[in-house]
Amino acid sequence: MPIDPAQALAAAPRTATLAWDHKDVLLYHLGIGAGTPATDPQELRYTLESRLHVLPSFATVAGGGRAVAGGLDWPGVDVDLAAVLHGGQTVTVHRPLPVRAQRATQTARVRAVHDKGKAAVIVLSSDVADEASPLWTSTSEIFVKGEGGFGGERGTTARLQTPATAPDLTADRPTREDQALLYRLSGDWNPLHADPEFARLAGYDRPILHGLCSYGIVLKAVVDTALGGDVGRVRSYATRFAGIVLPGETLRVRMWRDTPGPGRIQVTATAVERDDAPVLTDTVVEHS
Repeated sequence: MPIDPAQALAAAPRTATLAWDHKDVLLYHLGIGAGTPATDPQELRYTLESRLHVLPSFATVAGGGRAVAGGLDWPGVDVDLAAVLHGGQTVTVHRPLPVRAQRATQTARVRAVHDKGKAAVIVLSSDVADEASPLWTSTSEIFVKGEGGFGGERGTTARLQTPATAPDLTADRPTREDQALLYRLSGDWNPLHADPEFARLAGYDRPILHGLCSYGIVLKAVVDTALGGDVGRVRSYATRFAGIVLPGETLRVRMWRDTPGPGRIQVTATAVERDDAPVLTDTVVEHS
């Protein structure tokens, strides 16, 4: 079987050294749509090195993408990339992310392998710290079609209810047709997001946008509209990927303040051009 849960869970934690600088941060920000309008002072915080602030979702690509718990390169995990989708992502930041890090240490492990029947979900986690103190903790849920049925635990199925009230804030964020081609330069080289033939083999009419690109676009929308553009206010950001985005579509981001509690913003993201098809659900930004 391509996934051996016992072997994956028994594998020793892995450590790796991550490094990045302002060029990596700038590329990531451009990859999630920053810089429009190019001379807007609010956008220059993401695109000009002399004013640069790091959006916390950069943690998912720091060190060339290895910061998301080492991807699928793990003992007991041998799967077809065409069967892989990102199921969920959480980043908890312990302090503002620095613009540069010459040596940050990542410790990564497989936390769980859930059996969803027709699919498996691999839960990967990593803790990253520099020489000063911890930086962030990241958890990724990787959905692998066709790899369930091995008799394991199903994992949680709890879901957040979308508030019945109108959102406090709404922001539309268009994506570009070349958005995935730019975003993949930050380290996610899965051909699903660039190669039309590979996308068709995976069951899509054309390449789709990276889930983590949508993840970054949505967090930026929340920071810019609900948190006064202050990236340092973000404490954690969790989501479940509910559907795809096709490059060129518009994301509609709806936000409810102090939901489901104080200091929390509940968020949904939908694809405008497909009748508000769900993209991100069960999404919460915790903030100061």
